Order: sequence, then structure tokens, then C-alpha cells
Amino acid sequence: MAVTAQMVKDLRDSTGAGMMDAKKALTETDGDMEAAVDWLRTKGLAKAAKKSGRTAAEGLVAVSVKDGRGVAIEVNSETDFVAKNADFQKLVSDIADVALQTGDSLEVVKAAHLNGKPVEEVLTDAIARIGENMTFRRMHVLEGDTLVHYVHNAAAEGMGKIGVLVALKGDNEAFGRQVAMHIAAANPASLSEADLDPAVVAKEKAVQMDIARESGKPEAVIEKMIEGRMRKFIADSTLLGQAFVVNPDLTVGAAAKEAGVEITGFVRLEVGEGVEKESEDFAAEVAKAAGR
Repeated sequence: MAVTAQMVKDLRDSTGAGMMDAKKALTETDGDMEAAVDWLRTKGLAKAAKKSGRTAAEGLVAVSVKDGRGVAIEVNSETDFVAKNADFQKLVSDIADVALQTGDSLEVVKAAHLNGKPVEEVLTDAIARIGENMTFRRMHVLEGDTLVHYVHNAAAEGMGKIGVLVALKGDNEAFGRQVAMHIAAANPASLSEADLDPAVVAKEKAVQMDIARESGKPEAVIEKMIEGRMRKFIADSTLLGQAFVVNPDLTVGAAAKEAGVEITGFVRLEVGEGVEKESEDFAAEVAKAAGR
């Protein structure tokens, strides 16, 4: 596969590697972006490999909770300007209310009625009215004895750039809110080691093995190194294993025990995760706006 300048730029942006290193990584991996990131990490050249890629889509995340049930939804727009529009915000709030009452999946909610029309049709009408493409992209449901929600960078009541739901067994909403804020900041991949994707763990172990072998140490020493590195990876990746932002001397799991509760689940949605927006250079944008 031919390696393009745009591919090199994208890899540099996502890893912090130098231009020539990024180009070599793509050449060595036949243009496979994921494999190129791993190649750079193995060589110690990826300064800041990003887990979720570039976040480019705009819009809002909304969270809503009632009677032990919570929902988090994401509705995307093309620009942040529309995300600040009161009409768009009301639409997102209304969809969140419908989701809370009627559905356990995106498809069910899209077909549910809002003001006498299916949600999907209401969204289509809003696109025509506001003049910008919009997508009802994601929805998650969480249930529990105690549900706490938190919105980071709130644009309006219950909606913003990051939305978090936390389910607890036990009654300690103040602690639950602290955990929700921690989740917004730390972005854990799962609740516990048991919930981690085995493929993700296996891939990380393979990368760490390659990194360790680059050191030239004996295999017995490498095995010990990998054990420690994987313990740290799992702790950093799981909510219960992470150092609690409120008290870094405790893990979140230990802090929950002290608070007399059990964390049974969480949801974290961030606007635009995994969506990449096409970009133009500034001169091209100006020319396009001028109609040239």
C-alpha cells in the first residue's frame, strides 16, 4: 500500500513521533495505521499514542436519570456553533427524555414517537430547519440501586461535552458524584479486570514483550518485566484499579469500600469519540466560503 503524506501526518498527530519515524513505521507495516502505532511504541518512538484517535465531530452528550434507570445519548452536529443553539439543545434534551422512558437501544428510540413523529423523522426535520447535518449516534442505558450522573463542560442542564453515569449498590450520592468526576477525567476502559477486552490485553502484552526484547535482556528477566508492566496496565485501564483523583493514596475500589458502597457499573460518553472530521487548509476554507 502506498504511504501518503496525509497518512504520515495522521500518524504524527496521533503519536507525537517524528516525520521520518512515522513514514518508516507506515512503510514497515504496509500502511496499517494501528500496526504502525504499535511499531513506534515498540521502538520507543511514540511519545503520546492516543487510545481513541482524533475527536473531531461536534454536538452534545445528554444524561438523564429516573427511578434507578439512567441513559446517556450522543447527538452530533457539524459545528460547535449549532451545539450552542437553543433549538438543538432542546432537541437533544427531548431525545434523552424519550430514551429514558421508552427504549433500551438506539433503534428502538429512533422509532419511538416525539411530538407525534418518530425521533428519526424529528431529527430529519431539524436538519432541514437548522441547515446542518445531525446524527443520533450512540445511546447507553445503566440501572442500579443508586444512579449518579455528571456532565463536564455543561452547555445546558444535563448536557455537555462529556456525560457520565455511575451505578452504586448502597446509598452515597456524594461519593458517587466524586467517582463520576473521576471517570470523566481518567476515562477508564472498563470497571474491573474481568470486564477488560481480552484482545486489548493480549495486544498490549505483545507490544510490551516487543519493547522488552528490544532491551536485549534474558527471557527470564523479560517475563518479570512484563508481569509488572501488565499489572500497571490493568490498574490504569480499570476504574476499580485506578488511583482515585480525590485521594490518590487509594484505588477507586478501596475508596468505595471506605464509603460503604459497591460500584456496579458506569457509562462515559464524550462528544465525537472515534469520529474523524475531514479537514481543509485555511486558504481552501476561505476560498470555499468566498465561492471560488
